[in-house]
Amino acid sequence: MSHINLKSIEKILMILIGNLLYSLAVAFFILPSGLITGGTTGIALFVNYLTGFDISLFVLIFNIVMFIVGFLILGKTFALSTALSSICYPFMLSLGQRLNLLMGDLTHDLILCTVFGGLLIGMGIGIVIRAGASTGGTDIVALILAKYTSMEIGKALMASDILIVLAAAWRFGMGTGLYCILGLIGKSFVVDGAIENIRLRKVCTIVTSNPQP
Repeated sequence: MSHINLKSIEKILMILIGNLLYSLAVAFFILPSGLITGGTTGIALFVNYLTGFDISLFVLIFNIVMFIVGFLILGKTFALSTALSSICYPFMLSLGQRLNLLMGDLTHDLILCTVFGGLLIGMGIGIVIRAGASTGGTDIVALILAKYTSMEIGKALMASDILIVLAAAWRFGMGTGLYCILGLIGKSFVVDGAIENIRLRKVCTIVTSNPQP
């Protein structure tokens, strides 16, 4: 098996593992506690609380729409790296919800749900980013903003997440909103760490491949 095929398999596995962590965090910590996370899942949770619309189905529809937008604006390379996340995450989330029903809630402690939910989501997104892909949804909005404006991807993601959390605070009270902000901070630290690690690796690779005479 060629080196290229091994790298492709490794990339696919990382995307699957990242999305699995993301979906389990939502299914076992975010949903049972009534918290709202950022991104597409946060929007889906908010819509579910307001209308009862199925979370996994909303995420799937939203991701497909944003994937098409991303393909048209960001191109084929983006589409290939993000298609797997856009499709597999909603199904993994649905399986996670069913697994939670079978096993029962791990904890009802809001602090534990906030901390572990935020960290696992951050780990999941970080792993997907390290694989050179995105988790789809609102990530695509951030990538488009970064392409056509001076806004950094991290700041664009933070802005969308804060708006979602503020909506949660408005709908469910400041107490819930503060817990959501705490989870958002934990997630952001982990994701930013992954992005910074990628930048350092790229710098080291460039320096190594271009040694000084």
